[in-house]
Amino acid sequence: MTTSRESDSGKSNGSPFEMPSAGEREVLDEVSFKRMIAIERKRTERSNEPFLLMLIEAGNPPSPEIDAVTLGNMAMALMSASRGTDIIGWYRDQTTIGLIFSGLAGEDKNTILTTILGRVKATLRDELLFDQINQVSISFHFFPDEWNHAKGAQPINLVLYPDLLSAGPHKKSQLALKRVMDIVGSALALVVTSPLFWLISLAIKLTSKGPVFFSQTRVGQYGKPFVLLKFRTMYTDIDRSVHKQYVTDLIAAKKENDDPNPKGPRVYKLTNDKRITRVGNFLRRTSLDELPQFINVLRGEMSLVGPRPAVRYEVAAYETWHRRRVLDFKPGITGLWQVSGRSHVKFDEMVRLDLRYARMWTPWLDVKILIRTPLAVIKGTGAY
Repeated sequence: MTTSRESDSGKSNGSPFEMPSAGEREVLDEVSFKRMIAIERKRTERSNEPFLLMLIEAGNPPSPEIDAVTLGNMAMALMSASRGTDIIGWYRDQTTIGLIFSGLAGEDKNTILTTILGRVKATLRDELLFDQINQVSISFHFFPDEWNHAKGAQPINLVLYPDLLSAGPHKKSQLALKRVMDIVGSALALVVTSPLFWLISLAIKLTSKGPVFFSQTRVGQYGKPFVLLKFRTMYTDIDRSVHKQYVTDLIAAKKENDDPNPKGPRVYKLTNDKRITRVGNFLRRTSLDELPQFINVLRGEMSLVGPRPAVRYEVAAYETWHRRRVLDFKPGITGLWQVSGRSHVKFDEMVRLDLRYARMWTPWLDVKILIRTPLAVIKGTGAY
């Protein structure tokens, strides 16, 4: 038997498997069980109480020694040995059993894992032959999960987000249309703005030392990192810790702007930044610094419309519910935030706009946002 353990802090409201099942329960089908994982994630976002997902798999590929009937009997046995509040079902139909243990609000992670693993092994010994037990793989996955941004690593534990990876035929066709819009739109934009690329590049080179383009690792869909391109708007060899501290405080709702007596609307972005060049100020106010991002869109790393691309240290400061803004869609050049006041919008409200976009998204919504974007750029509201 093999085990793998995902790290995070876990708590228990009484030991898992401590209480026998009560009332009518059933082994959920794959669709229903994955829906329950999504519901438990949202519950954890509100309560901050972690849950544990355990998967029991009959080999990969499935072992011929353990058929669907045997797995079904295992599921029923595990149900009778688990608490009435635990949820059991098929994570993958007829091949992988899943159990969700919620209400973990007292004991530490290692205690929870030890207790559960001991009881599961005892149950499997009663249901399986010795050779069959050796074919079974057990894995544990805590939510909230720790996002790993190390190079080459999968940033998030996708096992905990099966609902995000399975789109129906209708949504798949809509997403395909969105990608076509991205390719056509970004290609046309690069052709039309190519003279501006030359003029902006020349202005940057003539007014400050350093490269024309600024590249920075950002967090894309599913937490996957990518290199975002912009025209350079700052001097080289500057202290970037200033922005990191500001963003961290902003997420924690400790910052608004750096003007103690603002005469206009509140600004939720670092302003009067001495690190920005004269040309850079113009590029930022007109959003021309973002033109190279059409290359990111053409590559498939971004979309024309989507959430603002996040910096790694920003994501590290997120609360659990903030993370959803980088899960549903690729980051975009424009979005609801950009056409709704930009830096005049608080961080939590920006996240809510991103979540609203994900919830209401259709290709037509993208078209409406794209139509509103030029006016937002001309007005320059919230652009700094």
